[in-house]
Amino acid sequence: MHVETLAVRVGRTIDPCTRAVAPTIVLSTTFERAEDGSYPSGFTYARSDNPTRRALEQALAALEGGAVAAAFSSGNAATAAILSALQTGDHVVLPEETYHGTRLVATQVLARWGLHVSFADFSDPSAVQRAIQPNTRLVWVETPSNPTLRVTDIARVAEIAHAAGALCACDNTFATPALQQPLKLGADLVMHSTTKYIGGHSDVLGGVVVGREDSAFFQRVRDYQALGGASPSAFDCWLLLRSLPTLPLRIRAQSESAMRVAEFLASHPVVAKVHYPGLPRHPGHAVACRQMRGGFGGVVSFEVHGGAPAAMAVAAAVRVFTRATSLGCVESLIEHRASIPDAPPGIPPGLLRLSIGLEHPDDLIADLAQALSVL
Repeated sequence: MHVETLAVRVGRTIDPCTRAVAPTIVLSTTFERAEDGSYPSGFTYARSDNPTRRALEQALAALEGGAVAAAFSSGNAATAAILSALQTGDHVVLPEETYHGTRLVATQVLARWGLHVSFADFSDPSAVQRAIQPNTRLVWVETPSNPTLRVTDIARVAEIAHAAGALCACDNTFATPALQQPLKLGADLVMHSTTKYIGGHSDVLGGVVVGREDSAFFQRVRDYQALGGASPSAFDCWLLLRSLPTLPLRIRAQSESAMRVAEFLASHPVVAKVHYPGLPRHPGHAVACRQMRGGFGGVVSFEVHGGAPAAMAVAAAVRVFTRATSLGCVESLIEHRASIPDAPPGIPPGLLRLSIGLEHPDDLIADLAQALSVL
């Protein structure tokens, strides 16, 4: 079944009582027990499970081609659940360029409990191989990466992880299952910040972990969801279900506009460099063509001559773009990444990250053109 059909149909059932077509929100935190003390509905307490959350998890598992999914209250909670499912003394390999929330959870929170962390350039599989240690139990992929959109060969890195007896997890937030399905390429787990493209409207916080199989490791992820109190509200799950049917159309339209914006920026005299895997000159273009379908995502990063002062001047001059953190929403955003709180090392000072929304690409290009003219 095609991803467009899955996005509309999975997780959406006709309500048996009212015959309502739209998914029902079940807000109850507790569920009645039968006379014998059993739970005939299968639900006991909302922290452990909820009908609306279960519908969302079934839908997201189907979209990623997985067997099981666990929804969380944020993307960081989903990441923490995977890392917390490891044992004290285990080693994880993270990309040099990874989302700063992932880096901080691994190095500042879980390192105190005995998690060992190494970093490698995941655009070079041999660098990942060199980072493997005898106690490596997880290799974490993020592709395209944040914020310079490096591309990782998921299939090759999964092979390296499995040869070492480790799992391979992939942050698929930037690509979404509409453009990339890491489980089919060999990954064992997929993580999303559902706040971004899956939610798509800047109005809900969430995360999800999808497993290729319902393994013992995934059950530890599920335990973290309930016992760690990281479960999302029923209303948040309903908001995400509401957004899923339009996901494939949104991300493909955003990808098409992002390509046009990237081509415009690549030809502009004050732009020093454009990071977008859809451009043939991008070092990961061939790999992206092989493992992504229907587009290269809606995020474009570019660097301007003149460093941070020049980049800040451009961001200050936009009129259509909104200066804000996040990505994947219907409105287009621009951000100077090096100046965000807890910015990770290595971000070029002149880099601006764009999240392309659903505005007409001609208007976005015109806005960037007038903003760049200040330089």
